[in-house]
Amino acid sequence: MSARDDAEILAAAREGFLAEARELLQAFESALLVMETDPRDAENLNAAFRAAHTIKGTAGLFGCDAVAAFTHEVETLMEALRAGQLEVSVDISAALLESLDQIGALLDEVNLAEGSPAVAARSAELAARLRVLAGATPPQATATASSAVDAAPAHDAHRDSDTGAACWHLSLRFGADALRNGLDPLAFIRYLGSLGDLRAVRLLDGDVPALAALDAESCHLGFEIRFDSRAHPATDRAAIEQVFEFASEDAAVGILPPDANAADYEALLAERSGGDVERAAALRAVWQEIGVPAVAGDNAATTTAAQPMPSAAPPRLPPAAKLEPAPAPAPPQPAIDRRQHITTDRRENEPDRRDGVRDRRAGDDTRYVRVRADKLDRLIDTIGELVIAGSGAQSAALAATVPAVLEAAERVCDLVEEVRDGALSLRMVPVGETFARFHRVVRDVSKQLGKEVELVLTGGDTEMDKAMVDAIADPLTHLVRNSLDHGIELPAERLAAGKAAAGRLALHAYHEAGAIVIEVSDDGRGLARERILAKAVERGLLTAEAAAELDDAAVWDMIFAPGFSTAEQVTAVSGRGVGMDVVRRNVQALRGQISIASHAGRGTTMQLRLPLTLAIIDGFLTRVGDVHYVVPLEAVAECIDLPDECRAAASVAGTFHLRGEILPWLDLGRYYGHAAEGGQGDTNEGAQRTARRSLVLARAGQQRIGLVVDRLLGEQQTVIKPLASIFAPLKALAGSTILGSGEVALVLDMAGLVAAAVGLRRGAAVRATPVTLP
Repeated sequence: MSARDDAEILAAAREGFLAEARELLQAFESALLVMETDPRDAENLNAAFRAAHTIKGTAGLFGCDAVAAFTHEVETLMEALRAGQLEVSVDISAALLESLDQIGALLDEVNLAEGSPAVAARSAELAARLRVLAGATPPQATATASSAVDAAPAHDAHRDSDTGAACWHLSLRFGADALRNGLDPLAFIRYLGSLGDLRAVRLLDGDVPALAALDAESCHLGFEIRFDSRAHPATDRAAIEQVFEFASEDAAVGILPPDANAADYEALLAERSGGDVERAAALRAVWQEIGVPAVAGDNAATTTAAQPMPSAAPPRLPPAAKLEPAPAPAPPQPAIDRRQHITTDRRENEPDRRDGVRDRRAGDDTRYVRVRADKLDRLIDTIGELVIAGSGAQSAALAATVPAVLEAAERVCDLVEEVRDGALSLRMVPVGETFARFHRVVRDVSKQLGKEVELVLTGGDTEMDKAMVDAIADPLTHLVRNSLDHGIELPAERLAAGKAAAGRLALHAYHEAGAIVIEVSDDGRGLARERILAKAVERGLLTAEAAAELDDAAVWDMIFAPGFSTAEQVTAVSGRGVGMDVVRRNVQALRGQISIASHAGRGTTMQLRLPLTLAIIDGFLTRVGDVHYVVPLEAVAECIDLPDECRAAASVAGTFHLRGEILPWLDLGRYYGHAAEGGQGDTNEGAQRTARRSLVLARAGQQRIGLVVDRLLGEQQTVIKPLASIFAPLKALAGSTILGSGEVALVLDMAGLVAAAVGLRRGAAVRATPVTLP
C-alpha cells in the first residue's frame, strides 16, 4: 500500500469523523437547550454528556488534539452536573452553548494545515471559564503522548520517589491486525494523555520479527504506561476503559489502579510473560525503570523504584508466538480489567467474524449509507436523460403501430417512472433537520431582545428535496428573526394587551397538492396596514388615492420591495429594509411563492409554498401555435372548452365565470406574442376566435387561473432544464424540457402567470421575476 493510498484512507476516515461530529454537535445543542428549560431532566443531561464524550473520544483517535482537549473541559463540567455537584445556571448554560460553537470552530480547522491563533485563544479563554464554573483551578498543561514517549527517560530520572505509587498502570498489547483494521496505537496514547499526565511510556518491540519476515501491515507492539490522573479527578477506571473502547477487538488491555497490591502486579506479570522466565525478567526490568513498586518475588527487590536502570534504552522482551499465556498454574485473581486476547492472525477466522460477531458500533446508523451528494446529482441527471429517452421510445412505438412494440415501450416507461421515483426519494430528507436549528436562533435572539418566546415545531417529518432544504434555511432564518423582532412584543407590552408574557412562534410543514408548505407564524402585534401605506406613499411607490384602494394582500406584498422597512430604528437584528426582497427572490428561484396573512393584535403568518423537487416532475403538455408548454401536473385542476367571454375578448387577460366564481384568465398566445393555430400572431383575430381552443384551470397556491391554449396533449414526464441567461427577459417561465420527439417545451411558472394576469387586469406592469434553476 502506497503512501498516497494511506493518505486517501486517512482523509476519507477524517471526513467520516467530521460528518459524525457535526451530527453529534446537533444532538448536543438540542440537549443543552432542553437542559436550560428543564435542568432536572437526568436523561437529557446524560444525552448531552454522551454527545460531548463521543466527540472527544473520536477526536482523540484521529489526532485532533485541539478538539479533544477543549471538549474534555466541557465534559468535566458536564460530569459535575451529572454528579449533582453543580446545578444548571444561566452562566453555565451560556458557557456550554458558547463551547458548542467553539467545538464547531475547532472542527472547521481539522483539515487546515495550521489553526487560527484567534480560535486557539478563544479555546483557552473558554476552557478557563469552564474550569472556574466547575470549581476547579486551572490544570497544568498535559504532555502529549508523542512527547511522553520521547522524554520518558529524562522525566523518570527526576521523578519524585512517591509519584510512581500514585499512578495507574496500563499494559497494552496490540493484535497483529490492529494496523490493518485502521487503528493507530499512538492515537490511543495521545487521547489518554488528554485525561491526565503520562508519567512514563515504554515501547515493547521484542515481538517484531526480522526484516525478511516482517509484514508491514501487521502490528507487533506493546506498551507499558504509568498514568497520573490526580490533576483530573473526573478520570476514573471507566474513563480509561473508554479510551480503548474502539480497540476492544484488536488489543489486550490490562489496567491496575493506583492502590493495586503486589499480587495484582504478579498476576499481570504472569499473564504477560506466559510462564516464560526470560520474558518475565525483562518485563520486571521495564517496570522497575518506569517506577512500578517492587513486585513480590523480584530478585532485585533491594533496588528501589526510584532507582532507574543504568541503560536508557528499554530492554527487548524475548519473542513470543502468541499473546495468550501458556498453560500454567492459575495465578491469583487481581483487580485487572482484562480484554479478550487476540490471536496473531484474525484473518483465519474472517468468515466467522463476518457471520457471527456483532459490530461494536452496531445500531440504527448501520442501516444507513453515506453517499456523496454529487453522486446523487449525477444519478438524477442520468435518470432524467433516461426519462427523455423513454418518452422518445414510446413516441416511436406509437408511430410504428406494432402492438408488441407499444406494449414493451409502455412497460419500459413504467419501470423508468419507478426508478425515477426511487432515485428522487434518495434526496428526500425531513425538513425537521432545518427546523431543529431554530431552537438556538430563537433562544439567542429572544435573550438579546429581552423577550420571552416559546418555539413550537410541527410537521418536522415532512420530506423534501435535500437541495431545497439547504436553500430555504436562510429565508426561514430571516423570517424567524423578523417575527422575533417586529412581531412578538415585549413581556410588559403583551401583558398590557391581555396576552401571556411569553410569545409563541410556530414553524409548521405539510404536504398539499404536490407541494410542500412551510408556515412561520407568531401571535404578536401583526402588520400595521396604515404604517405600511404611509411608508409606501412617502417613498413614492404609490399615490394616496391608489393606497386607499389596495386590499390587504396588496398591502402586505409591499414589504417585499427592496429597502422597504417600517422600523422606527435599526437594531442588531433587523430594521434596515434588507432581506425580505431577498427572501422572495430566493423562494421564486425555487419555483415557489410566499404569501402573508396578518391580523392586527393577533399575529402574522408567512407561508412558503415550494415544489417537492427541482429536477423531475409530472407535467401536463399543451400547445399554443407551434410552441409546447408544460404545466406542472399537480397544479392542474381541470380542462374545459374556452368560455365565450374569453373567446370574445380581444385582450391578453380578463376574468370569466366558473360555476358562480369569478376567476382570472390569461391567453398564452397573446401573452408570449406568437402565432396561434390558423393565424399569424395578433393579426388573425378571426382565426383565433373560430378555432377550437381550451382553457386549463390551474392553481398557484390558494389562487386559480385559466390558461388559454390551442391543444391539450396529455401527461408528460418532465425533466426541467434551466434556461440560459439570454432568456432572462422572458416572464413566468420556470425552465425548459426536451420532449421524446426532440422538440423543446417550456415549463410554466404558475406563480409568475398569476402575477402577470393580476397585473394586466389592473393595467400595471407585470411583476414576474424569471426563475433560474440550478
